[in-house]
Amino acid sequence: MAEKTYVADIDRSMYDFRYEEKDAYRIEEGLSPEIVEQISKEKNDPQWMHDFRMKSLEIYNHTQMPDWGPSIEGLNMKNIATYVRPNTKMANDWDSVPEEIKDTFERLGIPQAERKSLAGVGAQYDSELVYHNVQDFAEKLGVVYSDIESALHGPYADMIREHFMKLVPPTDHKFAALHGAVWSGGSFVYVPEGVHLEIPLQSYFRLNAKGAGQFEHTLIIVEDNAYLHFIEGCSAPKYNVANLHAGCVELFVGKNSTLRYSTIENWSKNMYNLNTKRAKVEEGGKIEWVSGSFGSHVSYLYPMSVLAGRGASSEFTGVTFAGKGQNLDTGCKVVHNAPDTTSVVNTRSISKSGGISTFRSAVVINPQAKNSKSSTSCQSLMLDSESRSDTIPAMDVKTQQADVGHEAKIGRISDEAVFYLMSRGLPEDDARALIVSGFADNVGKELPLEYAVEMNNLIRLEMKGTNG
Repeated sequence: MAEKTYVADIDRSMYDFRYEEKDAYRIEEGLSPEIVEQISKEKNDPQWMHDFRMKSLEIYNHTQMPDWGPSIEGLNMKNIATYVRPNTKMANDWDSVPEEIKDTFERLGIPQAERKSLAGVGAQYDSELVYHNVQDFAEKLGVVYSDIESALHGPYADMIREHFMKLVPPTDHKFAALHGAVWSGGSFVYVPEGVHLEIPLQSYFRLNAKGAGQFEHTLIIVEDNAYLHFIEGCSAPKYNVANLHAGCVELFVGKNSTLRYSTIENWSKNMYNLNTKRAKVEEGGKIEWVSGSFGSHVSYLYPMSVLAGRGASSEFTGVTFAGKGQNLDTGCKVVHNAPDTTSVVNTRSISKSGGISTFRSAVVINPQAKNSKSSTSCQSLMLDSESRSDTIPAMDVKTQQADVGHEAKIGRISDEAVFYLMSRGLPEDDARALIVSGFADNVGKELPLEYAVEMNNLIRLEMKGTNG
């Protein structure tokens, strides 16, 4: 059997399987007022949401494409179907989900994870949630975890209207405006004051449709003195046409509360991942981002923390793996808007077989954020001479009463280290994979267990056949 030597040869069958589309409804490709009107009708929007969509479309049409990151010339909205409804209605009983969709999530580990260790699970297939369930004990604590569209018509409708796209307004950038116009699916989470939900909630997004986009919206509100860990997973099969992911995540963290938001994005390598994530943290609160970016053709991904109250803090831990045909532009942004705030950024990026990995960060410390501290450490590992890694940090410090540091390291695997491990009996591929796993270890140990295992398996697969 021939040795696998390229990323393209790697067995991604866990993610690349797909089913023939049997859509109940697939909207025509492109973007127009008529298409947005149709989506609004399909979603049974309240009037304010309909108006919001139409205004977002207007902003989209008058906003320039980004011209500073990786090229997205291969993405043509005329060829993207912005709404694909699978042939099912949402169920909270797993047995009621259609067999093909059920099989998809079974193969991805949903809902086994729910049965083992989760307080609730949401599963989205193309543009709609197909399964949503929250455990009784979480509901008894007052935790709300539902699809956001149902919540728009329930007792939390006013809360959603108050918060929806307030952290990420449609004016933020072109793809935020696109999201505001065509969003569908996603989750709403509300954790009442004083509630510590020790067992995580999880959502999983699967894009099965060819030439389609996924635009889910996640809104999480954690009241004062509360705790939540939310886990998000994403994947898609590979096609020979562009797919688009332009979701939006808005996180509101109350006083003295902690929200841990863990994500593994393993999109296929025809995906344009243009996702926007943002958190606002009140006095004494904390946001913990844990981010793994392993898939997509092009990524623009920079989770942002706005530290709005005294003593608020943000920790960002990320790992990126760019292989053949990938240009992953990732990083984070932190805005210190109050005194005594703290931010820590710790990232690892790995590139091979011509992959391009760029770490892009911005730390802003405003005049009122006296006695704030920020530390950024980004390390990059290139596995061959074809690959590229760049670090683009920006720091805007507007007070002298602040402590700000930045450290960056870019390098290649040491031949001496490989030789040493080989002298101890390891084959060369295993030696290199062990070094890469060690390089990413401090990030991997922050991931939920099943994702840490997945990351290490992925590294071993991607490393197969690498020759330095």
